[in-house]
Amino acid sequence: MNLSRFRTGRLAVCATVAAVACGAWTADAVSSSAASAGCSVGYTVSSQWTGGFTASVAITNLGSAVNSWTLTWNFTAGQQVTQGWNATYSQSGTQVTAVSESYNGALGTGGSTTIGFNGSWNNSANPAPSSFALNGVTCTGGTTSSPTPTPTPTSTSTPTPTPTPTPTGSLPSSFTWTSSGVLISPHSDSHNIIAVKDPSVVNYNGEWYVAASTVNSSGAYGMEFLSFSNWSQAASAVPVYADQTAIGGGYKTAPQLFYVAPQKLWYVIYQMGSNIGYSTNPNVANPSGWSATQTFYSGMPSIISQNIGSGFWVDSWVICDSANCYLFSMDDNGHLYRSQTSLSSFPNGMSQPVIAASNSTPSNFFEADNVYKVAGQNEYLLIVEAINSAGHRYFTSYTSNAINGSWTPLANTQGNPFIAASNVTFGSGAAWTQDFSSGEMIRSGYDQTLTISPCNIQYLFQGDAPGSYPNYNAIPWRIGLVTQANSTC
Repeated sequence: MNLSRFRTGRLAVCATVAAVACGAWTADAVSSSAASAGCSVGYTVSSQWTGGFTASVAITNLGSAVNSWTLTWNFTAGQQVTQGWNATYSQSGTQVTAVSESYNGALGTGGSTTIGFNGSWNNSANPAPSSFALNGVTCTGGTTSSPTPTPTPTSTSTPTPTPTPTPTGSLPSSFTWTSSGVLISPHSDSHNIIAVKDPSVVNYNGEWYVAASTVNSSGAYGMEFLSFSNWSQAASAVPVYADQTAIGGGYKTAPQLFYVAPQKLWYVIYQMGSNIGYSTNPNVANPSGWSATQTFYSGMPSIISQNIGSGFWVDSWVICDSANCYLFSMDDNGHLYRSQTSLSSFPNGMSQPVIAASNSTPSNFFEADNVYKVAGQNEYLLIVEAINSAGHRYFTSYTSNAINGSWTPLANTQGNPFIAASNVTFGSGAAWTQDFSSGEMIRSGYDQTLTISPCNIQYLFQGDAPGSYPNYNAIPWRIGLVTQANSTC
């Protein structure tokens, strides 16, 4: 986000049903279901990779109301739960026990909730459990479950971003894209918003959740939270603004939204000018549940003030591996910074930043940094926004075999960009923007690992209508989606 321009921006699933086995690295998501007169359970493996998988368990109470519940099942092929959310998990041998949390224990007749977990498997077979028991009663009822639903667009101008399974391809060395029309615009209300930008997006329990920056008619920045089940509904989704929550007003913008699975807690982090803030929420579906702002640092670290020049400290970004969490940021002056703390300590104990990468020409390495784990590969992808010779925004990309490693150019020039006007087509519609700026990849999941597939990549971005504006604050940013047209998968 360019404050110098008044800017404040930013696996194959191999599931089985009962005793039906399948090998690793196939491409179909399959669900298993079991139910009882008192309950039904739908089990879905949503992603799988070498040695690991992610599963969701949808529970419906068909009997009398309960105030708390315990769900049990057995794994038959040596699978182990490694971390979970929306329940407290334990495992003894093959038996897994999931106990409700305080916020999802009450289930009336017909009430339902969904829990999930990451697990390990032996890479030969990962059969679904054949039965479940709720509060000791085996589920034998009549409901069924299906693969993770894919939202359906109502027109070619509103494509459906879908979390992708484990890849069988890799990142290409050059990219082509197709773009949607405008999906999200400012909502007309007393906040007088003229621009919505810097989107961060997750898909959780079949619902899309977007956190974004806002700019009002006075040039003041803030944030908003949106949710919808289908992208055709995004334009009509009613926002909840940060100043309507404990986050409060003031300069807090450029959000990143993610879930820290070991803590069973959602985070939104955001830039504040002289610090990086964060808030937490146990339930992303409750946008009013965000906590008051806390900060990662005591103030602006000295390494940033010494290198920032005439730039601004912008675009914070968190990603974690199995041991550590890393906090990235940029300075509009050609520097990418990185701090870290242990996953068990996060968000506390963040180290002083170091320069993770730099470029002597700031416009080539400007802001809006994203870092992702590429599923199925020993690879991380870094995306950085740049400014071309005509003044338009575009994205560059780099790869590394470690989050804290060195970054190698992938598609990072005006002639070979990651995303730019030169490699994006708009189908039969007219191009509604020449700028591709701060946004977020559609992830394979929603947790702190920020895992993406290299197949059929989709990126939610901010674009601006072509025209002349008196300053950056006056640009009417809107949100759209590009979809990779040259997938290797």
